[in-house]
Amino acid sequence: MKKIIIIGGSKGIGKAITESLLKAHEVINISRTAPDFQHANLSHHTCDILTDELPEIEAADSLIYCPGSINLKPFNRLKLDDFRTDFEINVIGAVKAIQAYTKALSQSESASIVLFSTVATKLGMPFHASVATAKSAVEGLTKSVAADLAPTIRVNAIAPTITDTELASKFLRNERMIESTIQRHPLKKYLAPSEVAAMAEYLISDVSKSISGQIFNLDCGIVSLKL
Repeated sequence: MKKIIIIGGSKGIGKAITESLLKAHEVINISRTAPDFQHANLSHHTCDILTDELPEIEAADSLIYCPGSINLKPFNRLKLDDFRTDFEINVIGAVKAIQAYTKALSQSESASIVLFSTVATKLGMPFHASVATAKSAVEGLTKSVAADLAPTIRVNAIAPTITDTELASKFLRNERMIESTIQRHPLKKYLAPSEVAAMAEYLISDVSKSISGQIFNLDCGIVSLKL
């Protein structure tokens, strides 16, 4: 049984990851709100990653940083504060978590970190300037920290396309929008949170012990395929 720290494991993709890991691992969830479920292997710390001190944890096997944002506006309507906010949530929060728990992770013989990017870093998508900028920084952070922490701690990132979560609900709020989303993707689907959770579970497992510094596109074909 591994000890997994999840930042933002109460909602959306983070919740799906928490639920998928609880059967076999001890999960420490750190988020502003408590999960709406309980489990013998789950503990929770209420904490705002940007403003609060993170709880001390002496040893852990993995860190998964889930907080993100979908702040979509035309570039001429984006304020500098929009860029700052997205950068704080996606990048500075991740840096803070990694720095806080590097020592704890270094106690493990199979330590790993998983961060989150987006397919929008690979595609020129309208309204995505702020979030794509922040997530591109996450990808640079992933590769650089993977080099810094090798061979002790592996670091990878997942770049999902639109996923059926509360955060993305305004883009899937009716049948027309759902069908449009499906048709934009070559595999004619979008992601379920459980699919992203499965990738995160793989990346912290010993099966992936030779993988570090990689960005995994969970894209339903939208990045690489043109049909």
